[in-house]
Amino acid sequence: MSEGRQFDLLILGGGMSYVGAIRAAQLGMSVGVVERDRLGGTCLNRGCIPSKTLLETADLLHRVTQQGAELGLAGGSGVTLDYGALAKRRDAIVDKHVRGVEFLLKKNGVTVLRGSGALTSPTSVRISDGEAGALTASATDLILATGSAPRPLQGIEVDGERIVTSDEALTRDRAPGSVTIIGAGAIGVEWASMYRDFGTEVNLVEFMDRIVPLEDPEIGKELTRLFKRRGIRLFPAATVDGASIERTASGLRFAIAANEGSTRTEVESELLLVAVGRRPLTDGIGLEAIAGLRLERGYVTVDEWMRTGVPHLYAIGDIVPGFQLAHVASHEAVVAVETIAGHKPDPVRMDLMPRVTFCRPQIGSVGLTEQEARDRGLPVRTGSFPFRALGKATIVGETDGFAKMVAHAETGELLGTHIIGPHAGDLLAEPTLARLVEATTGEIAMSVHAHPTLTEVLAEAALAVDGTAIHV
Repeated sequence: MSEGRQFDLLILGGGMSYVGAIRAAQLGMSVGVVERDRLGGTCLNRGCIPSKTLLETADLLHRVTQQGAELGLAGGSGVTLDYGALAKRRDAIVDKHVRGVEFLLKKNGVTVLRGSGALTSPTSVRISDGEAGALTASATDLILATGSAPRPLQGIEVDGERIVTSDEALTRDRAPGSVTIIGAGAIGVEWASMYRDFGTEVNLVEFMDRIVPLEDPEIGKELTRLFKRRGIRLFPAATVDGASIERTASGLRFAIAANEGSTRTEVESELLLVAVGRRPLTDGIGLEAIAGLRLERGYVTVDEWMRTGVPHLYAIGDIVPGFQLAHVASHEAVVAVETIAGHKPDPVRMDLMPRVTFCRPQIGSVGLTEQEARDRGLPVRTGSFPFRALGKATIVGETDGFAKMVAHAETGELLGTHIIGPHAGDLLAEPTLARLVEATTGEIAMSVHAHPTLTEVLAEAALAVDGTAIHV
């Protein structure tokens, strides 16, 4: 085994933790990052970037073929999808940004240690199967950031060909003729939306009684209406009976069973996509040998500054409780690093973390839902405003959806914002900042929003909280 390497900070996992590595280097620390795969983690290699590349083409295909004539484009219906070319673009974009991460780490003097790492103490790691052979590394402080993988579903075995997760789906070189997706959370509805725009027949199965169950119920109701209009078959409060799965010449045959009652629907699909969430990758990295480290359902328990309770050992990203989102992991990494450096950063708060689902139409949320606010005993007022009343939405040709704001009834402070509609993810920046600075809906309404823009939906929703929206 090679002689050990010593650092000020060692990070086990080179996904979105690279942001923390760069911040640590900026603060003068020597930093080592242990990574067994490509840098950038799930988001860059098997998640956000490749999937949103596909979704961008799906949206463009819809606009050209379905809306082209309305927008004054002749011959739009003749445009067809070249999935092979799209796959090449997907891979090229991923490769470009992986190289970008490599460049940034090198530029900032961060050492990348290739191989599989396992803790030998709270601040030391044994690295194997790497390009430099076996070696050890240690540091004054260590951050765990080993990420996540698709969560399996009991009774349904993924074979990578006909039964797949999002990992395998992203590597396919064509869209299936038909697909059944298990799970209608963010991942499931994104794939359902994309495949439908590619011409695939889509069944969407959700164990809970509504799709996107973590969103405000009004968001789920609107998405249900729009998905049904697009021809997506929805099966809420249901499951796929794994025992009924049969392989056919063209795919699979199985039953979708209602959770209550005896209703069963026989279905044939070329592809079965399991999208029931992600599990933390905390097995096999030596956590069992660390005294005082606590795990709950496989997740590492941390406080608001990402401290595990074991001195000098931190954890961030998909292996800790909270939203499994790339930007959340990046923020957690910076908070952990600045805590290590003694800078006393503000604690991580999930109620300040924005969340975006890139289906069509997009969903963007930050803060509390109306029900969550009421469950906390807070006095609540809400205001909603539809995109169809905006001149810009009409110009863009996307008038479905609305923005909803949840405010404290006595102080007016914005508690949460929930958007379903065009460019919801981009629109989320303003209410996210408003949550951070504890702004009121009155202050949002007072801020002049340029016309004609989609941002006007936020001003009108803020006015609607007080019953003074103008364009309704």
